[in-house]
Amino acid sequence: MTPEPTTTPRSHDFQQRPLSAAEARVLGTLMEKARTVPDSYPLTLNTLITGCNQKSSRDPVLQLPDALVVEALEGLRHLNLVFETSGGRATRYEHNVMRAVGVPEQSAVLLGMLILRGPQTAGELRLNTERWYKFLDIASVDAFLEELQDRSPEKGGALVMKLPRAPGAREQRWAHLLCGPVDLSALQSAAAPASMGATEDDVIALTRRVARLEDTVALLQDQLQNLHKELGLSQPGQD
Repeated sequence: MTPEPTTTPRSHDFQQRPLSAAEARVLGTLMEKARTVPDSYPLTLNTLITGCNQKSSRDPVLQLPDALVVEALEGLRHLNLVFETSGGRATRYEHNVMRAVGVPEQSAVLLGMLILRGPQTAGELRLNTERWYKFLDIASVDAFLEELQDRSPEKGGALVMKLPRAPGAREQRWAHLLCGPVDLSALQSAAAPASMGATEDDVIALTRRVARLEDTVALLQDQLQNLHKELGLSQPGQD
């Protein structure tokens, strides 16, 4: 049975406005790392910058300068979406999406994945979020997406939208609205070459392969941190 979407008390401090591309990348990266590398979370500024500019699991791939990441953090702090924590020698940052926006854990996971990887089908979202949260089935993913799409104006309005079906595609994709309205013409132009090449099975196989590689990288990062602790060296990203 598909679980019913749940609600989370909403913070009245959050004033919704479109996020910049840099703010969205910073927020999405914090949401991702909270799930995938909890031992390194909250993130130092250096670690956050590295995560924002990594080439895997990002669409589009960005190269944000340090100053722009700092500026984005400041903007997100004013929206109550990010806050600073103290600990060790470096200031650390963590997201506050669930409380600030007023969404349950499952919805926040879907938003984070859409922010980082762009429009995706419910099936792709279920596969891509396996390391963040294990959804029961695709119907469960759809239920939370529809709840995000049907949010009333009193709660801040829709946070995602279901896109028109692309030519040759079997499933419709979803996109987030945190950066404002979706440019449908740009999305259709970008999707046209891809729809003529890879099949949905190809995409699923590649998604699983990338997920395995991400698991390997996360394991190596944990082993490196443990080695630094054993040798009494400073942790990477804390200099």
